Amino acid sequence: MAYIKPFRAIRPSPEKVSSVVTDSLETYSKEEQQEILTKNKDSFLQIILPDFRSKEKWKPKKKYKKIREKYLDFINRGILIEDSEPSLYLYKLEKQNYSSCGILCATQAEEYRNSIIKIHENTIEKREKLFANYLEVVGFKAEPVLMLYKDRPEINEIIVAESIKTPEYHFQSADGTIHTMWKISDIQTINLLKQHFGKVDSFYIGDGHHRSASTSRFSLRRKRKNDNHDGTEAYNYIMSYLLAETEVRIYEFNRMVRDLNGLSKDLFLKELEKDFTIYPKGSEVYKPKSKDHFSMYLDGQFYALHLKTENFSFTDALSKLDTQILYMSILKPILGIKDLRNDKRIKYGFGKNNVEQMKRKIDAGKFKVGFSLLPLTVEEIKNIADEGLVMPPKSSYIEPKLKSGLTIYKL
Repeated sequence: MAYIKPFRAIRPSPEKVSSVVTDSLETYSKEEQQEILTKNKDSFLQIILPDFRSKEKWKPKKKYKKIREKYLDFINRGILIEDSEPSLYLYKLEKQNYSSCGILCATQAEEYRNSIIKIHENTIEKREKLFANYLEVVGFKAEPVLMLYKDRPEINEIIVAESIKTPEYHFQSADGTIHTMWKISDIQTINLLKQHFGKVDSFYIGDGHHRSASTSRFSLRRKRKNDNHDGTEAYNYIMSYLLAETEVRIYEFNRMVRDLNGLSKDLFLKELEKDFTIYPKGSEVYKPKSKDHFSMYLDGQFYALHLKTENFSFTDALSKLDTQILYMSILKPILGIKDLRNDKRIKYGFGKNNVEQMKRKIDAGKFKVGFSLLPLTVEEIKNIADEGLVMPPKSSYIEPKLKSGLTIYKL
């Protein structure tokens, strides 16, 4: 059963928290990184990008050592503080039309390896090794892994009771999100939560597959080096944000392809007719309405594509996913895209107005055709994980997206 553990977080001092925390590094352009680093000396980006003023590219080991030095400097100057006792942390995010409230804690890397913590995406070994090497030198983790669990009323009751207490933090970030965090250090409450989570069969990774895989790799490396290993060491755990599955929001990625793989428009449509019933929908934005139903934009016009399900054999959870159906029926056999992760002919879009953005890019000649899908459901993601399968790349965009530097886990 699922196991959770409190930890002594290193975190921003309350008066500095809104200045310190950042989004994940990959969400910023180079220009945005430079602007933040120039204007905000307390930003967590100052720690993870110590070479931003350097004219030469640093080797990884040198950069990691400088990250470690900058991290310790933030602690020495009181920008970051360490809690005196192990705690769990209740963390709430509130955006327009959406909020989530979950628990920051440590989960076991061993349970990741034993598939109690379940995955639905593949990871890249090179990235795993790179981040494991990073952890070895810097000695901390600053961004939690989002994990989902099936709602339990007894856990919800504790969350509600704790959330009416005085918070450690309450601030608004630059994107307008309201962040509130409470520290749970009462032993009785911690033990009660551990007991309730012990009845949860599985955690499902929503976001952070590479962080989980890298931490597992790092923990095994440390275990081999430690003759006195007993399983309680900090390196055995993954900093996690546990969220009831009803509190997550899942959005779709669209697919945009640069050409028709040598086919004319008429020949392309004729190929589609083998597996789809096609309905022209005009130039106004059109979105899919149900499963096995896709929106396609081509040559200034939207089309509804309805799958001829009798042509397909649905043998497992993967074969039923719309993203997999699109890949197996159109992207691979007709458009010749075999590698969804690395083929430069295909790009992905997401966000509130992603279909409108897709239309604009195609109208501007950047792409030839685009496809829009319905978002996946939590159940579809869980079914994939339960069957030990993995989804195609860019199958789902999951919120909340968590901040870096709000809680830091010391290794």
